[in-house]
Amino acid sequence: MMPPSPRLRRPSRRRLLVAVVAAASIAVSARTSIRVAAETRVTLPIARVEVVGFSVADMERSLEFYTRVLGFRKVADSEAAGREFELLTGVFGARARIVRLALGDEQLELTEFRAPRGRPVPADLRPNDRSFQHVAIIVSDMDRAYARLRDAGVEHASTGPQTLPAWNRGAGGIRAFYFRDPDRHFLEILSFPADKGLAKWHRPDGTLFLGIDHTAIVVGDTDASLGFYRDTFGFTVAGESENYDVEQEHLNNVFGARLRITALRAPGGPGIELLEYLAPGDGRAAPADQRANDIGHWQTTLTTTSLDPLLPLARAHRVTLVSPGPIDVPEAALGFTAGALVRDPDGHGLRLIMR
Repeated sequence: MMPPSPRLRRPSRRRLLVAVVAAASIAVSARTSIRVAAETRVTLPIARVEVVGFSVADMERSLEFYTRVLGFRKVADSEAAGREFELLTGVFGARARIVRLALGDEQLELTEFRAPRGRPVPADLRPNDRSFQHVAIIVSDMDRAYARLRDAGVEHASTGPQTLPAWNRGAGGIRAFYFRDPDRHFLEILSFPADKGLAKWHRPDGTLFLGIDHTAIVVGDTDASLGFYRDTFGFTVAGESENYDVEQEHLNNVFGARLRITALRAPGGPGIELLEYLAPGDGRAAPADQRANDIGHWQTTLTTTSLDPLLPLARAHRVTLVSPGPIDVPEAALGFTAGALVRDPDGHGLRLIMR
């Protein structure tokens, strides 16, 4: 005679609910993992570094300086306001005058916020702080250019023009000088020896101030910045060097300066140069509350064919949004049809645009 079959124990409702929730959680986690993995592979290729710009306190004063002293010429002058401009800049109630200046093939963009007014450049900003940025203006004759700046009474940021030593294979023979504009933005004039620099910087045409070779930004970690600019935006590494010694200290006005320098290029436009201070290591992070209307705000405008990858990059924490996403804007006012302001890993402003 067969023993009676044991009675099957029915799972309680609570256990069923726990099992269902666990299964759902696994499914959601799997979908999230797939989405995150996909977003980590997203790229946003840049076609061109369009223009470098910053905010100014007094447009007429800045125009006088850049056109009279440095030889720029005004090529565009417009005013922007409205909801789209607020969202693009991240500044509520924004109204601004925007002027484009040209020097050679490159342009500089100056923005004066009529409302709301922003804060001045911090009085204690140092060249090794991670909010530091400058543009390098190429000159055909360093001595003449320096004399022009001295005659104009510019504020020195270097002790004087410096010639980088011949032992530095990547930078030897380059002459450079840092100074500041009326708002105390850092600028650089630079001359290349015959074996360095783009061919166009060596064409003898009698012009003293030739154009903008690159914008330089201080970064905390070159490798992390390469993950951003090279791996996400498609920039290529055009050159590398490690600069130190007394000439570099006097150029940057930073005692004991030792820098890892990496030159990046997009298919078009000026370059972006990464400056990592290996020493001294006391450079400060960019202010977390800096806004586009602050005079210390710089933005490098990058042209792309699509802004669709922007939000996936933001979700994957590979780019920091200032604009809430791609913003459609009136082309007549700004010269492009859609854009977004973002920040790189060190807080430097980048404006991504589509034409």
